[in-house]
Amino acid sequence: MTPQLPQISVVVPVFNEQDNVPPLVHEIVAALRGVVAFEIVYVDDRSRDNTLAVLRDLKAQVPELRVLHHTDQSGQSTAIRTGVKAARGAWVATLDGDGQNDPADIPKLIAERAKGSADVKLFAGWRVNRQDSGSKRWASKWANAIRARMLRDATPDTGCGIKLFERAAFLDLPYFDHMHRYLPALMQRAGWKTVSVPVNHRARTAGVSKYNNLNRALVGIRDLRGVAWLIVRSKRTAVEEV
Repeated sequence: MTPQLPQISVVVPVFNEQDNVPPLVHEIVAALRGVVAFEIVYVDDRSRDNTLAVLRDLKAQVPELRVLHHTDQSGQSTAIRTGVKAARGAWVATLDGDGQNDPADIPKLIAERAKGSADVKLFAGWRVNRQDSGSKRWASKWANAIRARMLRDATPDTGCGIKLFERAAFLDLPYFDHMHRYLPALMQRAGWKTVSVPVNHRARTAGVSKYNNLNRALVGIRDLRGVAWLIVRSKRTAVEEV
């Protein structure tokens, strides 16, 4: 018998998250098993702790789990793209590996997709009650305001890790480092609609953040200018088969 292909692939990029892996995997299973055919694709970005060993042990317990491993550390956007390319589902849900996104929100995004129009290719999580430090919330507020003014993507929160999007539409987007922070603008540039969905947000309970406000800001300025350039230079046309 041919195994059933997943309808949803849950892609989780991780770097040094050994203590967050088991609870998050079990939460994903609890949220989706019996609800939709799914797979979990973890992408280890060459962690220096026991993340990969923990994932290997979990594979024996969770048949839906697949594990990919970067031989060179490549960053979150590359890890997400690695997972999406390997995904077997037509739609992909992403989660940050730190446990701050709630897998119980994935069915909510799936429900939004079911009632949405066919030209909506991205359902983006919107953290309405962020559980980060005050400095992170302040930095995110200003970054979102600047991004919205430059890109006009009508998205209140592009930094939220939980998203649901069509795999084919994602793989058709231009790829660059940090692209995961600009998915709404890039999807809209490609001619698709996007929807923001309020989701839960949780405090980190283990491990440490891999970013700080300064490095986010320095990279973000350069990326914003690049994405704005892509939008200005884009050209789309309808195609008819004769």
